[in-house]
Amino acid sequence: MRVLVVEDDPIAAEAHALYVKRLDGFDLAGIAGTGSEALAMLRRQTEAGGAVVDLVLLDMNLPDLHGLDIIRRIRGSGSSVDVIAITAVRELGVVRSAISSGIVQYLIKPFTYSAFSEKLGNYRLFRENLHAQASSTTQSEVDNAFAALRPPSQGTLPKGLSEETLRAVVSFLSAAPAPVSAVEVASSLELSRVTARRYLEHLADGGSARRMPRYGTRGRPELEYTWNR
Repeated sequence: MRVLVVEDDPIAAEAHALYVKRLDGFDLAGIAGTGSEALAMLRRQTEAGGAVVDLVLLDMNLPDLHGLDIIRRIRGSGSSVDVIAITAVRELGVVRSAISSGIVQYLIKPFTYSAFSEKLGNYRLFRENLHAQASSTTQSEVDNAFAALRPPSQGTLPKGLSEETLRAVVSFLSAAPAPVSAVEVASSLELSRVTARRYLEHLADGGSARRMPRYGTRGRPELEYTWNR
């Protein structure tokens, strides 16, 4: 997914660009320092029929245009590019307007790379879940897609499970090209087999993962898990 960073602070813009380059599944399409520059870049790509931007990381406070104005102009042009707001703006009115304009995430400055990675990782799962569907879909499939943008909070986890480790397991499982066992997850994430299985079972019980027996091994069949796309 190609990402356009729209940020007027050169240091912040470069930091966001480096963050994007560190994430699997994302490529940097460019950096724009003003709203006008961002709109021009999107328009040129559309007219040229070249590589289209999939995601815009948009600051709300720019020298020439407010972020909300940029979103309205993007939508007015007929573009379906997704937008994640990355801003220090905390006013509830702006947040509500941004949500009603169709942004997929809202990240408040300052933030850590971990928070940035989580937001874009959730967005990637959201896109993958939607693109995995056929031309029509079901309510549960739509719910699963939107659930990727809003992972379960710490309060919903069973005792002994942490949200940070859950995110790591989800990231590993969703990126795995083939079904994996608890032993394989434990080895990759440096967890105990029992701990890895608890997280995998939690995901399977919640419908985010599927479990099935792995045949061909000696003794009792081992369970393997796949991300429920």
